[in-house]
Amino acid sequence: MASRPQVLGDMLVRSRLLSASDRDEALEEQRASGERLGIILLRRGSVSEEGLFRTLAQQLGLPFHRAPLRPDPSAVARVRPDVARRYRLIPLAEKARTLSVAMADPLDLTAVDDLRFETGLRVDPAGAAPSAIGAAIDRHYGDRFAALLGALPPELTELEQDDDAGLQRAARARPVVALVDQLLEEALALQASDLHLEPGPTALRARVRVDGLLRTLASLPPASHRAVVSRIKVMASMDISVRRRPQDGSFAIPRGSGAEGGPVRKFRVSTLPGQGGEKAVVRILDPEQVPRGLSTLGMAPRDLESLRDLVARGQGVILAAGPTGSGKSSTLFGALAEVDLEGLNVVTLEDPVEYRLPGATQVQVDERAGLGFPAALRAVLRQDPDVIMIGEIRDPETAAIALSAAITGHLVFSTIHTVDAPGAVVRLLQMGAPRHLVAAGLAGVVGQRLVRTLCRTCGGRGMVDRIDCAACHAGYRGRTGVFQVLGITTEIRGLIAEGSSAEALARAASASGMRTLAEDGRRVLAEGRTTPTELARVVLGVTGTGRPCPACGAPTPARASGCPACGRSLERRCHCGTEILPPWRYCPTCLRPASPPASA
Repeated sequence: MASRPQVLGDMLVRSRLLSASDRDEALEEQRASGERLGIILLRRGSVSEEGLFRTLAQQLGLPFHRAPLRPDPSAVARVRPDVARRYRLIPLAEKARTLSVAMADPLDLTAVDDLRFETGLRVDPAGAAPSAIGAAIDRHYGDRFAALLGALPPELTELEQDDDAGLQRAARARPVVALVDQLLEEALALQASDLHLEPGPTALRARVRVDGLLRTLASLPPASHRAVVSRIKVMASMDISVRRRPQDGSFAIPRGSGAEGGPVRKFRVSTLPGQGGEKAVVRILDPEQVPRGLSTLGMAPRDLESLRDLVARGQGVILAAGPTGSGKSSTLFGALAEVDLEGLNVVTLEDPVEYRLPGATQVQVDERAGLGFPAALRAVLRQDPDVIMIGEIRDPETAAIALSAAITGHLVFSTIHTVDAPGAVVRLLQMGAPRHLVAAGLAGVVGQRLVRTLCRTCGGRGMVDRIDCAACHAGYRGRTGVFQVLGITTEIRGLIAEGSSAEALARAASASGMRTLAEDGRRVLAEGRTTPTELARVVLGVTGTGRPCPACGAPTPARASGCPACGRSLERRCHCGTEILPPWRYCPTCLRPASPPASA
């Protein structure tokens, strides 16, 4: 991308493709991270892909080609498919010994030199959106897997289940290596978080998880199953002879010199024996996706301010709460990015360590080696820490140690699996954490979910009108967070210490200003960033800890004063509007006698 990001940002603002405030926030993030401005803007959803790359071409004084790209077939024939895919380019036309080429990164001199060497022609680069180039490559070079599958050695069908030597040879065969590389490249191009290789009776199904949902990438011949999985295991330094028990491994590969730049991509591999053979899942870890601060998460301004206030106190346990895949780790790393890593001793306990945090000591916990979270946490507390991040609170021992550390002046971040923020308090108590520790040590909880955002290129029309948008899948591209921030107030501490019900905690949290996930989801919807269907898919029913109506048994929202099904009053309220709690006999606001609860 551009080598002068400040100029690029100014050009985008002048073209009214970017607001000045979004530019300034992205530049602030860039100064802290060193990332290219374009990458930051795309990740934040501040600018459309086409608008960004059109401006980049303008900055470089190059022509820009909009989608769909229509290359000359004779020009396409000049460049091999693997070269076009590797450098993300498409030849457009050949004229006067010059090859015009649309490139995602026109500044990639390695790609230009390789093209010049391969074709014997001068190369005239032009700009285009990467999604448009990818669509043109698929359209003009045919099925990306057809040639690779045709080159697979026929002896794969004759491999015996226990032929370890044959599997070793197959895993290193050039066609198998090329096929696995292509699967990984496709997953990376789609910005997938995981690649699933699932054996079946009629095909090896390759699926990718994009924006939280699985979609089929390719169906491969069943005979390729053992060779493909063995290749993955070889890359991850796993034992290919072990097929009847799970294994874990990892590997890393360079990201190349193209438009996306960067050091390496990391991959974590897990295998699991199944009825039809081993299933392999490859988790794709991108260091550039680590949030550089809390402002990148998509929080409402008041929630962002509340969370930053909790972090600035420098003491207490702050939890990120939600199900698997709800972005909890991103929230923790976003908070850690705003901590003074230079002046404080920051230690993280993770299982496993996925992202590098410069300036912090990161510890890989290993239960089999006797270094579980409780043991590691005790050791860390002897290391004079200021800030501790615990990957997950899973057991009462870890919870008690973390809360005790918070009481003695440490700032502790962790995650917990609960439905919402108030539910995290209940979960800690259910684990067996003492009430007095939870009341004194817990500083706040961030409940969260991730919802898919509308594609900025087609405006979501890929979903509504079923148009062929190369930049998205069914009208969505990327995700943003839906949050609720619960700060533990003096009143809530008292309720925790008294052992109050989940309903009372939820009502007190609401009175202190906490919104439900559904309410924050409506904010994202009002901003035009998602759809009612997507919001309902992710957040429907997550409105807080509720209770059944004593009259009809219907579920009621946590903050409801009456049952929406039968209309029964669920609260005692004075004429002045103040809620009357048992065993009060008088209103604390106006001192009127408390009226009895309404009957059904």
